[in-house]
Amino acid sequence: MTARVIVADDQAVVREGIVMLLGLLPGIEVVGAAKDGEEAVALVGELAPDVVLMDLRMPRCDGVEATRRIRERYPATQVVVLTTYADDDSLFPALRAGARGYLTKDAGGDEIVRAVRDVMAGDAGLAPTVQRRLLERVSAVAAPVPARESPPDGLTAREAEVLSLVAEGFSNKEIAGRLHIGAATVKTHINNIFAKAGVRDRAQAVRYAYQHGLIRPPGINIT
Repeated sequence: MTARVIVADDQAVVREGIVMLLGLLPGIEVVGAAKDGEEAVALVGELAPDVVLMDLRMPRCDGVEATRRIRERYPATQVVVLTTYADDDSLFPALRAGARGYLTKDAGGDEIVRAVRDVMAGDAGLAPTVQRRLLERVSAVAAPVPARESPPDGLTAREAEVLSLVAEGFSNKEIAGRLHIGAATVKTHINNIFAKAGVRDRAQAVRYAYQHGLIRPPGINIT
């Protein structure tokens, strides 16, 4: 399936370069380009793309605010941040605003394609360095909770197993392969997990898994 994509970046040379690169990649059709967040939101309303590749630091309306507006008004459109910055002050506000992917501008074409496909499939499209930073942040704030004898909030043993793999950073496809089940079954389990745990996305699910002892933060040994 071809992904219809809008590129939002305030630097014309960078924006045109990204558009040119995307035009060479399989499964991606660039349907529009925006020079700031205001224009990105307007183009999404007009063109209904599948994904927006969003820069963060732009005039008039920055990428975080544009992401928030797009996710509130046009929930069928996913946002993948494509930025120079991977610091906490850039990463976490973007994820809280609703971005499902986060790449830095040194990402290769195959990484961009993978992130676009991942967010369209309901997965997180995170660069490996960003995913590690997210897990480190969760580990730093999560208290060392002893592993539970039974899953919390009515989760089944299988749902707890799926959640632990989500927390370890596996995609739906990878989870399906490890558990020898279909990808649709994995998605059903994840929907059930979100409903029972009261979480909205995979980042919140990771935090939930650590807080409830379904997986231990790296480097913490509990005896």
